[in-house]
Amino acid sequence: MPHAPPLGALLRQYAAGCVLACDPVDQGLLNRGYRLRTTRGRYFLKHHHDPETADPAAIARQHRATQRLADLGVPVAPPLADRAGRTVALVGGHAYALHPWIDGRHRHGGQLTRGQCERLGALLGVVHASLEHVMPVEGRAPAESADPADTFGLIDDLLTRIRRHRPADCFDSLARHRLLERRELLERHAGRRPPHGASVGWVHGDFHPYNLLYRGDAPAAIVDWDRLGVQPRAEEAVRAAAIFFVRPTGALDLPKVRAYTRAYRRTAGATPGELAAAVHRVWWERLNDFWMLRWHYERGDTRADPQFPAVSALAVWWTREYDAVRDAFTD
Repeated sequence: MPHAPPLGALLRQYAAGCVLACDPVDQGLLNRGYRLRTTRGRYFLKHHHDPETADPAAIARQHRATQRLADLGVPVAPPLADRAGRTVALVGGHAYALHPWIDGRHRHGGQLTRGQCERLGALLGVVHASLEHVMPVEGRAPAESADPADTFGLIDDLLTRIRRHRPADCFDSLARHRLLERRELLERHAGRRPPHGASVGWVHGDFHPYNLLYRGDAPAAIVDWDRLGVQPRAEEAVRAAAIFFVRPTGALDLPKVRAYTRAYRRTAGATPGELAAAVHRVWWERLNDFWMLRWHYERGDTRADPQFPAVSALAVWWTREYDAVRDAFTD
């Protein structure tokens, strides 16, 4: 088993019995997870591997937040405490957490009915409203939007890396096409750079299909709270919709977006104006964002490559259908 966790030390720390089976969970891009079966039951063992989110204090804060949300009835899977009452286990300089195993499956927007889209939007609204109650107020200035001058420099750098890549392949061809296309779009729309974001609040930070488990037709658990933080809330709602409801061609399923957003606005108490501003900022973010290509060409990490065709096409389609997208989020 690659990167096998120190099961003996961990299970002794948690009094979780003896291991019977441990299998890697292959979904997820950053942290490592394992399906664990012991003489005491079934668990999800999470290795907090991503250096950006592996601080034990930050992990413990996430754990406290999920426990408080669970107390309010939000579908989450809070971690288990060890013998000493801690929810973060440090073994060999690495951080681990043990969660109850949740039976369920992931579902993307194409698998959801209109009613289930409403339920999804309502759930995210409840998460945002509940976090406002259980997390301390923390002021933070909204981040500045991306500067197109920086993006032009990044595009040039990535194009240079593509030219040097040998042997050239189909991914290189698509990446080059999208970079040139995006540079033209940015040149045309550079004057539409948005101002600072709207009011901020606590958000999940990474709300997408792989972080939501369904049991039957109902959400069973929102998982992976590593990106819990203070951000503009309505922007998370827009980002989530752009992931759940993007079609393989790069278009958004706007009727489902509309159903999802109406329910979100109702439970989160968000106004159409907040959503309109969030749509503009997330659209701009998509025009300037090349994290998948940076992973591929700067880090040699190809795990996000399968997502690139639809995500890169979305920025182009969204620019063309800007008014229709804004209306779907604000009607």
